[in-house]
Amino acid sequence: MAGGPCIRGMRMRVTDVLQLLSAGASYEEILADYPDLERDDILAAIEYAAHQADHVVLQGA
Repeated sequence: MAGGPCIRGMRMRVTDVLQLLSAGASYEEILADYPDLERDDILAAIEYAAHQADHVVLQGA
């Protein structure tokens, strides 16, 4: 998937899940539309995003 992080090795990107959530989809809607996903997959995507948002980038002087 172009080198981006995927859900549990599935062909679904973490960004796909995050975009669905940001568009207002509920967990229940996402799980109904993607039956291979589990609630923990959605939570893992959110946790990944939180970790990335808090990622410190070192810059050379």
